[in-house]
Amino acid sequence: MDPTTDNAGNTGDPGTARASLEALRAEIAKAVVGQDPAVTGLVVALLCRGHVLLEGVPGVAKTLLVRALASALELDTKRVQFTPDLMPSDVTGSLVYDTRSAEFSFQPGPVFTNLLLADEINRTPPKTQSSLLEAMEERQVTVDGTPRPLPDPFLVAATQNPVEYEGTYPLPEAQLDRFLLKLTIPLPSRQDEIDVLTRHAEGFNPRDLRAAGVRPVAGPADLEAARAAVAKTTVSPEITAYVVDICRATRESPSLTLGVSPRGATALLAAARAWAWLTGRDYVIPDDVKALALPALRHRVQLRPEAEMEGVTADSVINAILAHVPVPR
Repeated sequence: MDPTTDNAGNTGDPGTARASLEALRAEIAKAVVGQDPAVTGLVVALLCRGHVLLEGVPGVAKTLLVRALASALELDTKRVQFTPDLMPSDVTGSLVYDTRSAEFSFQPGPVFTNLLLADEINRTPPKTQSSLLEAMEERQVTVDGTPRPLPDPFLVAATQNPVEYEGTYPLPEAQLDRFLLKLTIPLPSRQDEIDVLTRHAEGFNPRDLRAAGVRPVAGPADLEAARAAVAKTTVSPEITAYVVDICRATRESPSLTLGVSPRGATALLAAARAWAWLTGRDYVIPDDVKALALPALRHRVQLRPEAEMEGVTADSVINAILAHVPVPR
């Protein structure tokens, strides 16, 4: 096989890559109903080499969404069910003594994959949650002093139930900041829920995506070509200043105890560039920044207790800031 062609038959041309990534929505829709914004967010994260936190109540197809994405992209995927007794080595891997050779050998953990599904990550204690920090930031795992690189592409898609559910551990700010986007998975509309039940009545099996018709429509070569094209997407000084003004406004908001850091501003700009390219432009406009502001920033701010008691949410604060920060012309 030509090294520039992936198993899905794609050549890695930027134009072809955009068409292939756009086709993901239709392919994933064969298994998941009505979650286009989440699909787009996951693709944006892959283009930015970022990670995604998926939040929603149980039963809204968070796990199925990630599995369908991996199948449509023909990426290797592994799943870890985070539980209170999960140890860091259960995620990263560990040294195992081989009695035959009388030596220790490294047994890779499930983190050595392209797309790691960290299911219900907030049900495990902070020590195990933090075992992912090095993998997410450095894209490597260090065991016994030896760094071991992770494959590329590599994305952590972590699902969590809202923190008000019993038996959960809120993610520490240091780890939340490692996620490029936080996507909220809403309950389906009435018609979408009818479609879901109809599919199941007709024999749909969420454990058999091939039978549901999900096929690879893009691959690593497309992602590589797309990333190169995103890196060439133009950002004007006015757009850069607009992103900075939005993030600085969060630090001055009376409703927040913690605003967006410079890392968060960088994440918003990167996500806006990827979204601009996906929509067919080679330059960023203010609407691109607005479109990604909520998923890129909502997990990087912290509400004051009194604001939370009054019903203020992170999304409402960010929306108010977007309404007041002057938009460049």
